[in-house]
Amino acid sequence: MTKHIDIKNVTFQYPGATEPVLNNVNLSIEKGDFVAILGGNGSGKSTLCKLLNGLIPHYYVGDFAGEVTVNNLNTLDHKVADLSRTVGYVYQDFENQIVSPRVLEDACFAPLHYGLADYRERGLRALQLVGLAEVKNAFVWQLSGGQKHLLALASVLSLNPEIIIIDEPVAQLDPQHAKVIYDILKELNEVHGKTIIVIEHHTEFVASYAKNVVLMEKGNVTFKLPVKEALNQVDILLAHQIYPPQITQAAKMIGVIDSLPITIEEGLPTFSELGPLEAHIKHSASKLNPIVSYEKVNFSYKTVSRDKKQVLHDINCTIYEGDYIALVGNNGAGKSSFMRLITGLVKPGSGDVLVDGTNTRKLSPEHLAEKVTYIHQNPEQMFIEDCVDKDVEFFMKARKVKNYRSKVEQLLEQFELTNLADHDSRLLSGGQQRRASLAIGVGMHPEIMLLDEPTANLDISTRKHITRLLDGLKDTLKAVIVATHDMQLVCEFANRIIVMHEGRIIHDGDRESVFQNYRLLEKAGLVPPQIFSFTQSLGWDQPAYTVEEFAIRYQGRDVANGVYA
Repeated sequence: MTKHIDIKNVTFQYPGATEPVLNNVNLSIEKGDFVAILGGNGSGKSTLCKLLNGLIPHYYVGDFAGEVTVNNLNTLDHKVADLSRTVGYVYQDFENQIVSPRVLEDACFAPLHYGLADYRERGLRALQLVGLAEVKNAFVWQLSGGQKHLLALASVLSLNPEIIIIDEPVAQLDPQHAKVIYDILKELNEVHGKTIIVIEHHTEFVASYAKNVVLMEKGNVTFKLPVKEALNQVDILLAHQIYPPQITQAAKMIGVIDSLPITIEEGLPTFSELGPLEAHIKHSASKLNPIVSYEKVNFSYKTVSRDKKQVLHDINCTIYEGDYIALVGNNGAGKSSFMRLITGLVKPGSGDVLVDGTNTRKLSPEHLAEKVTYIHQNPEQMFIEDCVDKDVEFFMKARKVKNYRSKVEQLLEQFELTNLADHDSRLLSGGQQRRASLAIGVGMHPEIMLLDEPTANLDISTRKHITRLLDGLKDTLKAVIVATHDMQLVCEFANRIIVMHEGRIIHDGDRESVFQNYRLLEKAGLVPPQIFSFTQSLGWDQPAYTVEEFAIRYQGRDVANGVYA
């Protein structure tokens, strides 16, 4: 096959860094391939991809050595503008790529500024490919997060590039939109012949869509292998803190020696011979002490056109002490607004929100901060000072908490931040920033903690670390509410699941009542964890929700101390 990309002996080091972020990298990608790049946070994945459209070395300066050839063009000899005609890049922070107020204008932006006469036709064709043609005249702010991600992809497709790179395609998307993105990429690859490169942490998507896998660590390419062979390297992947698909983990755990399955279809013959042990379903404790109440709450905000957009409709809900709630639903369902009402940062348009029996209309956000902590989806919004230590101590110092320094030291140790105490919080990795934001929140000593997408944009290992930290907070908090698209987090953490859709609560129950309700899943854009769907396919009356539960019930083995989850 024809080489589309050829990277030879490339080393790159950012200014001020103590070591290269890429270290003598060699990699070739053939035309028409669908490649997934795996690796932990900081392994060099995004830097590698920035070589391909010339951002390195033309935009990101640093010490560069080696040669990169893309579609027979040497990137050193061609500008970013030239290479962007061949390489389309959808970045992890894709909203920063959206530059025009209306959908069609943004889709047309690139070809218009390249002086292409058919710029409008190109924009319309790109919107058609990603399923946004019906909203071509809408303002960008009217789109959901998933639609904005599709628009960023459309703006890239309008130039009809031969190579498409997407950094974290599904990081901020609900499961339904995540599948839409990958189905579009599959069509672009198989029907339109595009070379697709994704930087991905979700190996279930890798198993179903990719053809080849590149594994990176510390700026080096560990291997490039066909997807089946790559995901069967379980020990190597785990050593690199990469978790294979749940079905692969389960097969490895129970001792399958031959080729491990990587999809549900492959796994059925492996596991169909033996039945499961019965599940012992845990019932939630009785609800005694209400701490938050919503009474006929409606909430709207003013748009740029001064119209009111209603985002919450007639919300009635009570949160009790001991609730660990997963708030789930499509992008734009109203989850963040639901949580912000508890903080007092916004007030209901009608109806009442009560916290410990007091109406939030009568309380300032500063007063409510004594009881309620809100952990933002973007951790940087919680960083005020110039280092982690000062960020963690800020609230306690401002409120003149006694012995606050000893509490700061305790939090730094609890969240594994002691060695990072003098680092600027904004310059930490994604996982480190999450831990720092959690330490700041716990330092406020709240009764209720609200977390908006705490595991978004993190590799699976870091997500599991954050999940363990959250689990450890249950003893010190009266209630936790997590807004998330991470269904594995939902199954592992929550004892109550509230499902939202178009600003309404459409279900309030446990994981059994949610994941065994097909109509609910479809309406809310939810997809169960792979291991749940797999055990349903096996005909289990009581499906498993985690790999650990699967292995225990399948063989009666105690794997509680294993590395799988």
